[in-house]
Amino acid sequence: MRNKSFDYDFRYLQAGLEGLEDNLLSKEVFWPVNIRPPAGEPGYPELTLGGLLLSRARLNAFEKSNEQAEQLAKLISSVDVVRSKWRVAWEMKATHNFNLRLRMWRDYLEEYRHDPQDNADRYPYEVRLRTMLALLKMEGGGKQAAESELLGILDKYLKTALIKNGFIWEAELQSGFPENIFWFLYGRLPSLPMNN
Repeated sequence: MRNKSFDYDFRYLQAGLEGLEDNLLSKEVFWPVNIRPPAGEPGYPELTLGGLLLSRARLNAFEKSNEQAEQLAKLISSVDVVRSKWRVAWEMKATHNFNLRLRMWRDYLEEYRHDPQDNADRYPYEVRLRTMLALLKMEGGGKQAAESELLGILDKYLKTALIKNGFIWEAELQSGFPENIFWFLYGRLPSLPMNN
């Protein structure tokens, strides 16, 4: 996963806020964002509630100047106003996002299981899906028993496969993703098949 700056995530959250009400009230999971990334950083994905929550968590983790902290507090407060105003729509969107990200995460782990050599190096990027699942679940997503059971099965597999190897994202984000909650960010997948 390529390093992304505070400004990168801030612009995404800011753009996300602009389209958030429309997104929450639509049936669409993915919502277009029309923003340019900071120079040298990757393009932006479409807006999703999972992506918004991930950017928010990353922003909270970054060390910030007083000015950045103040700007972020205002931005998060504005997001919270929309969340409060549209609480039911927010929870429904979180559930829809959770289900979609769960399928994507399952598909990645299945690809890895069938071909570890070609898929292990994708883990630092793909694990953003598992991170979004944790964040979405906190927002009311993943309430159905079947989805929670599937996540438990996938986590059980991942725990047997994961090689503990320290925090895998940018070091400055580690404080925002404690190991007791985000354990899947503290290891890597081996590129050689596991003995079953």
